[in-house]
Amino acid sequence: MTKEPVAVVGVGQTKHVAARRDVSIAGLVREAAQRALTDAELTWSDVDAVVIGKAPDFFEGVMMPELYLADALGAVGKPMLRVHTAGSVGGSTALVAATLVAARVHGTVLTLAFEKQSESNAMWGLSLPIPFQQPLLAGAGGFFAPHVRAYMRRSAAPDTIGALVAYKDRRNALKNPYAHLHEPDVTLETVMASPMLWDPIRYSETCPSSDGACAMVLTDRAGAARAPRPPAWMLGGAMRSEPTLFAGKDFVSPRAGRDCAADVYRQAGITDPRREIDAAEIYVPFSWYEPMWLENLGFAAEGEGWKLTESGVTELDGDLPVNMSGGVLSTNPIGASGMIRFAEAALQVRGQAGDHQVDGARRVLGHAYGGGSQFFAMWLVGSDPPDS
Repeated sequence: MTKEPVAVVGVGQTKHVAARRDVSIAGLVREAAQRALTDAELTWSDVDAVVIGKAPDFFEGVMMPELYLADALGAVGKPMLRVHTAGSVGGSTALVAATLVAARVHGTVLTLAFEKQSESNAMWGLSLPIPFQQPLLAGAGGFFAPHVRAYMRRSAAPDTIGALVAYKDRRNALKNPYAHLHEPDVTLETVMASPMLWDPIRYSETCPSSDGACAMVLTDRAGAARAPRPPAWMLGGAMRSEPTLFAGKDFVSPRAGRDCAADVYRQAGITDPRREIDAAEIYVPFSWYEPMWLENLGFAAEGEGWKLTESGVTELDGDLPVNMSGGVLSTNPIGASGMIRFAEAALQVRGQAGDHQVDGARRVLGHAYGGGSQFFAMWLVGSDPPDS
């Protein structure tokens, strides 16, 4: 039996900010879910199941929050699943929901991911001691900075590349009303003058700590036919994982990331991603990961990703726009960050991305990773259904 085509017919986000003191977690997630339903012109009664995801529970100190969020998400009496794959969870949550539709288990599924970082301290929550070593690691940036330095050595990339990425993403964020960081006075010089946090990652080259939620309504072909606006069709989706630490691991270009992308491209019939994909929302919490992931995802040859950044290819008006929304560098409610990438890809092919819309975007990649480059989730969405 062939898979049921999966369509994104509704997208909803909260305004991402440092602290949403006006709502509880329940209020936060309901806000995003209601906006997705409104976009799809559906009600809670039209939803057959809910799939929810977030980062580790210890970030907010609320264990198994999905249990008490069922009412806020209209899921009482309906199947509800919780997904967790560290920072990639927003992407993998969407893929689990898509699988339920593709397998014809449910016709319409609401999927949602969130984080309320103001009720936690993710910086120190992620500063876990490594056995038999001095506890000198401070936050995720302390873990990833050596891998960035390894990339710089391998590729001979100039040390300005990270600043170029951050400058681009901050300017893109100004065109996105939902983005957390809006810095109208940002310049390349102010990025390069910002304090060094984890050499070579500067303050302005790292992601913020955000409160926010993102939701999507996924449905089958029949549901898509009733949608009030053009849907985004899932052309391919995959998850892969590998241990955080093992002998021979390539931290610069993890095998799981390469394999995940290859599977998505195979499903979508993509043989040349650089030419056949119009834009990409890539999970870049630290600016240097744009060129690194461009290589990992097959958009550039090994050691060549930074050249795409430097030449302007990844700018909003470039040949391969990357992180048109401002990306994780501008908005980072950790549990939702991956789903935002997926949702922004869907908005692009639906022509609903507003001021950060890429003209003529027909196939757009959404990408997420989590853990110590341990979990990967990706999907490719298009303006036309997969069999057309």
